[in-house]
Parts: sequence; C-alpha cells; structure tokens
Amino acid sequence: MSDIRSAAIASPVAAGRRFFAPLFANSNLPAERLVSAAVMFGFGALGKYRIRAAIVLLPVVLAGCAASDDVKSITFTEDRGVSNQPFPGNYRAEILAFMKTYLNNPLGVREAAMAEPVQRTVGGRLRYISCLRFGTREADGSYREPRERAVLYVDGRLDRVIENPTDLCAGATYAAFPELEKMTR
Repeated sequence: MSDIRSAAIASPVAAGRRFFAPLFANSNLPAERLVSAAVMFGFGALGKYRIRAAIVLLPVVLAGCAASDDVKSITFTEDRGVSNQPFPGNYRAEILAFMKTYLNNPLGVREAAMAEPVQRTVGGRLRYISCLRFGTREADGSYREPRERAVLYVDGRLDRVIENPTDLCAGATYAAFPELEKMTR
C-alpha cells in the first residue's frame, strides 16, 4: 500500500497504472487513459478512486433500474393485458399500408389470399389473428411459392407479422385479396 501512495504522490498516471492494471488486464482500453482523463478534468489523485468506484457501481445501478416488479416487453402498441380485444375494424387498409413497407417489391405479389381475423391464443393471451397467403417476385423475375403469414392485432391495431405461423393459421378459410396484388410503390 505504501508503494501505491508514494507513486501517487510522484505521478498520478503511474499510480493509476498500478491501481487499474488488475481491472483492465484483458481490456483494449488502457487504464492510463482513464487516470489521465481524471487528472486532466481536475479530479487529482482522488480521481482514480472515483473512476474505479464508478466502474464498479455502474453495473449495480443499471441492474437496479432494469429490474422492477412491472417488467414490460417491448411492442409497437401498448398491451392493456385484457382478454376482450376489440375487433380490428380497419384491418384490410392496415395490412395494405404495412405490406408496402414490409415487402421489398410490392409490385410483384400474386396469388394473394386472406382470412378474416379470428381470435386465437398467442403467448397465453387472446388476440385477433388474420392469416395471409401470397407469393412474391424474386430479383430474377421468378415467383416464389405462396407462403402463409399471420398478422397479429393488439387492441384492434396491427402489431406484428409472424413469418411461420404453424398452428395459428390451421383451418383458416382464405378468400381472394386482390388489393394486395394491385399494390404500387
């Protein structure tokens, strides 16, 4: 300990090297830059201790902020957590608007079909699901085989598209969806 104190009096950078070396042994960030920054911003010899304390305490503080009793998942629409979801009244227009941004080439859609929204259990919650089936044009001009996608609604609004709906679209009754085939950029 007396070795570090004498080095701190002689040179804060030298003391910082010894003080931070075990902390940054496998790091790409040199400890002397931190100590030099502490000295440069007027923290003096105590600056290295403040920086070390901040480095040690920062993960603890951030973990405390991240964890809480009201853990929420990230979604486009706020989920009220109610089971009586409203029917998505404007679902055709919402799907068309979303597909313009979702598809790389909205001009190349064919064999488009859609099922009316029905309630299904998704993630333990009752949601409205609308199933889509369509084929898209590849870059070389050929068409892909039509694939199914499920559109999930939360509180009557489009929330997300599920690429591979295994059981969600089982038994869906499809009807032609010509508006999807007539889309423009």
